[in-house]
Order: sequence, then structure tokens, then C-alpha cells
Amino acid sequence: MVEYPMTFDEFATKFQTEKDCRSYLYGLRFPKGFACPKCGNGKAWTVSDVLYECSRCGRQTSVIAGTIFQDTRKPLKTWFTAIWWVTTQRNGASAMGLRRVLGLKSYKTAWAWLHKIRKAMVHPGRVRLAGRVEVDEAYVGGVEHDGGTGRGTSNKALIAVAVEIFGGNRLGRARISVAQDASRESLIGFVRDNISIGSTVTTDGWASYASLSAEGYAHESRVKRNADGEEELLPHVHMIISLLKRWLLGTHQGAVSKKHLQAYLDEFVFRFNRRKSAERGLLFYRLLECAMLVPPTTISELFGASS
Repeated sequence: MVEYPMTFDEFATKFQTEKDCRSYLYGLRFPKGFACPKCGNGKAWTVSDVLYECSRCGRQTSVIAGTIFQDTRKPLKTWFTAIWWVTTQRNGASAMGLRRVLGLKSYKTAWAWLHKIRKAMVHPGRVRLAGRVEVDEAYVGGVEHDGGTGRGTSNKALIAVAVEIFGGNRLGRARISVAQDASRESLIGFVRDNISIGSTVTTDGWASYASLSAEGYAHESRVKRNADGEEELLPHVHMIISLLKRWLLGTHQGAVSKKHLQAYLDEFVFRFNRRKSAERGLLFYRLLECAMLVPPTTISELFGASS
């Protein structure tokens, strides 16, 4: 049975010590009991508070090895507090806010922690969208300087967006990814990665989508009759785009670099897809669960080799 705190008081009571946190992570990593990551053996000796040694092959492993917590110098209790805070912020989390909550001296540390947590917002085995799905692209970024618009805009980042539609107008789950360009290869690749074969995919008349039927999708192409008709053509996906832009501007003041844009898109999708969840504790549990499946991110990967 899944157990998770429902309130902050329950959270504070449940995770008072490092042992409490490690035990909880142990249950997430080995829900059916210990399994050696090397040979799969189900029996291990306890070497220390953090290490387990396989009784068959001798491989030593810790509960947090290979997870976003690997090599952390901070207490797990602090990480748990960070994740609880992130999941209880309905409008998104900022590095400045996390820094204040945890009492961190460095903004850089808070920023890095948030990006590591955002990595855990994408489950490695998440289910593709299905049914009726609207797909389109959009540009996000700073103010235009050249007056350019549309797919030729050069100084913004191009993203591909998809959203499920139920019962005519109800929005389901969404997926958003940074797109290299608006070519067939990029956009069809986005559809393949995020939407189940056999789904009905609705797009505009852009030529890059023309081969969707050959890819195994039921393709519905809508052609706009005037330059201002895009939102009426694909109203649901454009609602997602509008919400995303407002979120980026409101939570992050639009200060999102192209290098790290995907991480912010992942956070937006994580929150949007769980917008109806009334139990913040369940979000905390799901994020921790995924954190145990996502490989660690190094400081050099976040800041560059020179950092």
C-alpha cells in the first residue's frame, strides 16, 4: 500500500531523521525487497547505514546510488523538504524561493537542486498520449527585435506541443518538447515519441505533418483561412501554449535560457497533468518515486565543464 504524508505536519513527523528518509527511499527502490543491481540476487548484508552488499556477487550499493541524490553532501531530510516544497507550489518553484525555504547560502546551489528535481518530473516509462490529440508548434522566448513571426522566427526557441482532447472540449494530458526546427524529421519524431500509434492527430496544414497517416496515425489536417485564424483552428493546444507563456513569464519572469528550457517545460507538464490532484502528498510520493528511477545529473552537465 502506498503511504505518504497528507499535510506538512504529517511530513515533519514522518521524516524526522536521516534513517526515516533512507527507509522510505529503500521502499521506493526495492518495493519487492532487495534486488542486486548487478546480478538480481534478492539477499544482501548490511555493511553500514547506507551500504548493502549482495550475498552472491559481493556488489555494494546504496539506496541513493544511480538516483538524483547520488553523491549529495546535503542531508536527505533537506532534499525531502525541497521536494515537498516544490510539489506544494501550485504556480511553480523558483530557485530564489527554494533558497529561502532551505536557508541555502548559494543561489547556484538552489538552482542546481531545482534542475535535478525537474529531471525527476519525467517518468522514464510514462505512457504516450492517446485518442484525439491536437499538435502544433510555437515560439517562446524574448521580445522580437526583427518583427518576424511564424515558423521563420529566428531569435526564439521552437517548441512542439500536444494535448489530449476528451468529450469534445475537455483537456487531458499534455506533452511539450523543444524542437530543433519545424522540419518533418523533428515534428514527426515528436509525434512518434509522445503519441500512441492509431491515435487521431489534429494539426494545421504545415507540410511537415503530411506523412502522419503513413506513420499509422489518423491525421486530421485543418487549414486556416486567414493569418489570424491559428487559435481558432487548434484552440486546445493554443490554450496550453498560452498557459505556458504566462507561467514562464509569471513564475520565472521569462528568464529561461534555451539550454535549460526543456527542464522548465517538463515542470510545466508535470504540474499541468496533475492539475486536478487534490492530494499534494501524492505528488510528493510520485516525484520521489521517479527520483529513484532517474540517473544523477552532474554539476558540469548543468553549468558546463568549465564550472
